[in-house]
Amino acid sequence: MSADTTPDYRDTVFLPETDFPMRGGLPTREQGWLDHWARIGIYDRLREKAGRTPFTLHDGPPYANGNLHIGHALNKTIKDMIVRSHQMMGFDARYIPGWDCHGLPIEWKIEEQYRAKGLNKDDVDIVDFRQECRAFAKGWVDIQREEFKRLGVTGNWADPYLTMDFHAEAVIADEFMKFLMNGTLYRGSKPVMWSPVEKTALAEAEVEYHDHTSHTIWVRFKRRSGSVAGDVAEDLRDASVVIWTTTPWTIPQNRAVAYNPTVAYGLYRVDEVAENAMARAGEHLLLADALAEAVMAQAKVQGFTRLRDVAASELEGVTLAHPYAGIEGGAGEWDYDVPLLPGDHVTDDAGTGFVHTAPSHGDDDYQVGLKFNLKMTYNVEPDGSYRADLPLFAGQHIILADGKEGPANVSNIKALAGAGALLAKGKLKHSYPHSWRSKAPVIYRNTPQWFAGIDRPLNDGTGDYGNTIRERALASIERLVKFTPQSGRNRLHSMIEARPDWVLSRQRAWGVPLTCFVKKGAKPEDDDFLLRDAAINARIVAAFEAEGADVWYKDGFKAEMLGDLAESYEQVFDVLDVWFDSGSTHAFVLRDRADGSEDGIADVYMEGTDQHRGWFHSSLLQGCGTMGRAPYRNVVTHGFTLDEKGMKMSKSVGNTVVPEKIVKEYGADILRLWVAQADYTADQRIGKEILKGTADSYRRLRNTLRFLLGALKGFEEIERVAPAEMPELERWVLHRLSELDGEVRRGYAAFDFQGVFQKLFTFCTTDLSAIYFDIRKDALYCDAADSLRRRAARSVLDIVFHRLVTWLAPILVFTTEDVWLSRYPGDDSSVHLQDMPETPAAWADADLAAKWQGIRSARRAVTAALEVQRTAKVIGASLEAAPTVYVADAALLASLRSVDFAELCITSALTLSGDTAPEGAFTLPEVPGVAVVFHEAEGEKCARCWQILPDVGTHAHPATCARCNSVLG
Repeated sequence: MSADTTPDYRDTVFLPETDFPMRGGLPTREQGWLDHWARIGIYDRLREKAGRTPFTLHDGPPYANGNLHIGHALNKTIKDMIVRSHQMMGFDARYIPGWDCHGLPIEWKIEEQYRAKGLNKDDVDIVDFRQECRAFAKGWVDIQREEFKRLGVTGNWADPYLTMDFHAEAVIADEFMKFLMNGTLYRGSKPVMWSPVEKTALAEAEVEYHDHTSHTIWVRFKRRSGSVAGDVAEDLRDASVVIWTTTPWTIPQNRAVAYNPTVAYGLYRVDEVAENAMARAGEHLLLADALAEAVMAQAKVQGFTRLRDVAASELEGVTLAHPYAGIEGGAGEWDYDVPLLPGDHVTDDAGTGFVHTAPSHGDDDYQVGLKFNLKMTYNVEPDGSYRADLPLFAGQHIILADGKEGPANVSNIKALAGAGALLAKGKLKHSYPHSWRSKAPVIYRNTPQWFAGIDRPLNDGTGDYGNTIRERALASIERLVKFTPQSGRNRLHSMIEARPDWVLSRQRAWGVPLTCFVKKGAKPEDDDFLLRDAAINARIVAAFEAEGADVWYKDGFKAEMLGDLAESYEQVFDVLDVWFDSGSTHAFVLRDRADGSEDGIADVYMEGTDQHRGWFHSSLLQGCGTMGRAPYRNVVTHGFTLDEKGMKMSKSVGNTVVPEKIVKEYGADILRLWVAQADYTADQRIGKEILKGTADSYRRLRNTLRFLLGALKGFEEIERVAPAEMPELERWVLHRLSELDGEVRRGYAAFDFQGVFQKLFTFCTTDLSAIYFDIRKDALYCDAADSLRRRAARSVLDIVFHRLVTWLAPILVFTTEDVWLSRYPGDDSSVHLQDMPETPAAWADADLAAKWQGIRSARRAVTAALEVQRTAKVIGASLEAAPTVYVADAALLASLRSVDFAELCITSALTLSGDTAPEGAFTLPEVPGVAVVFHEAEGEKCARCWQILPDVGTHAHPATCARCNSVLG
């Protein structure tokens, strides 16, 4: 029969049929699914499912002050995957999005607007200013809410939590007053990170480190004149102790010099100096031996002699003079003793081995000051200038209002040189703390502040995990909280172990005030310094509930709250550290809301790794101070997002990746898939080429889902075949599904989305597309509609469909909805209302899996042999082949003979042999004992199924094989 007369059997073949498009068109189509979810109220409908165990991911609040960046997209997508996966695994997974609305970032934005108009914030009524901050935050909450929703993030968007809500402000105040009542709140004076530009103390989490060039100076400290000569060896009496510092502006605040008794010190004589050196020939210097040579080089000393060892006992009790003692114009300001004191913080790694100690401007210095009762100084004003009556340096700025360096450093260097105390000077580029908002350098500054004492005994009666905040925090980390990755535990533990008391106060306007009163004339150490009255506290909370925190600033509020006590107390107007706000969110979200957590504890806190010093940290301290333990059971951490080259993203460099642009070009599902493919526990990379690779993975996955839809067209329950009646190939797929079910559920429970997606992607591309679909296309297309093999295949495809779509739904929220609605259209239909189907234990068949592992290996050898022939253009398709396969292993040979191996290899015929393979037979090194000899298939090509068989053309229907002739009837 000629090709022209061959019947056309295309209409008799069951080819896949679906309206599901090959191309996703995600950027334009995703909004439709968002609208669909809004119409059916999907989040609320999920809450209506009864009898489910609650699961709560508590949202760490972003600041409401700008459009989303890629870090926001990563963060919220991971959270969404956690929530959705747990919901589909049978939990009542709740997610209440929230925003941080108080604090410096928002206040700074309003101040920037003021400066642009030439206005001064301090001239505006504080309540009016706070209202402007509130309106600004609200505007950005609305913008960010829509941006988050566009990413496919599910949650209670209609009722999020805001730290500026009246109830939230009332609870934050109430939580603060628990510290007031439990004895941990105190007012102290100590050096804190201070921003001269923003005129406020900063938390560690509000500080970032950038390269900065600092002045460096080496300064002589002489022995104090008038001290008893016998206290010091004669050859040390005229020797100078040399210190090194990168903060010359702190010299006026010097109160001591520290040494370490374990460091080796020596007495050195300067013998020869360069022409322009500030060192002097013949002078004696005390230096750490390990650093002496470097100091001499810096001081341009060309020759020196080490005279002898200096024992620690010779340094003990020595009194030095301040470099400015007796300086002209000094007015006696610095005519005091400067003791030489031991300190464990002193090393001989850098500097001189002696440390200039200004207790008002450094934590180590402050600790030495506490130990030896050194006097604190108050020379530096909030704007970073010296006090107006400080001799020599009055009013000079350390940092100017624009963040640039003021004259204070240079003025001190000149004064030291004039006083003969400067030994050397230089510049040093190093990592230095900057305000994360103004980007300006910060200083350590001694100021009166309010602290939570983390080692003070708590009198709250909740001591199951310890009796101090630190004890409870460490116990929570060790006993109550699981960390992902585990390294987060060690990081947070070490931070809590070493951290100082918590600075709660900020000298700002926009925030929750420290709702406390101090007794006039009392000292901070007095028992009655703070007013502790539960009834007054309750009145304050009620007022905040009714009118918000602004009521604190209204005239007459103190009298209204305190009554007859008002004249005896002063009202505090500092505001709380914004980390106290966010650290308190568990109280007004988890504890107070009906959709919160039943026990007030979150199942998961999930944020970036920087939050070990931020939200994880403050929430832990706050929870331990008010309810005795951490407010979370799991802490999950993600890394930072870098560009394709691994560089930090920066607007100035131009390498930022904006989520909005990705969504417009690729669709939100591609961005979500990038998140799922990345190891979020480490730093991730993103860029054009990476996104192209992600899009390619998406297309391959989409093709798998499209094939499933097409092959299941018209599937009805009456077709279903029970697993026991299925061929082995189908039962092997069921076994793989049983394995995957456990792996997927364990992966989602462990927040391992990369692992889940990799397993599902491999299953789709290898087990399904490359093996099962490839083999079963013939039966699906060409078998009779009611054949057992075709019905079994369609039954398995239906099972695969329901599992695969629900397993992928937490990741590809839009695509899986598209797939689901393509099969189950309806106004109320959604894949996100489904649970992952339970998988029968009977599907697991280890013996069958072991058998089919061998069969698949042998098949791989055959397909590789046929590929050689295809590449050589001997054949065009595998159905043109009828190879002989030689199998050395008897058990494997028996396995292959128990199935239709030609069908599995997609050849028209195949011969199995246990004989020794002939020389030249094709083999694969990774499949030993299997050899393949190629033969062309004999017979004619069936016009319907394209198999080449000897019987084609011998049946009633022209050009068909026996199987196709039977189907045609």
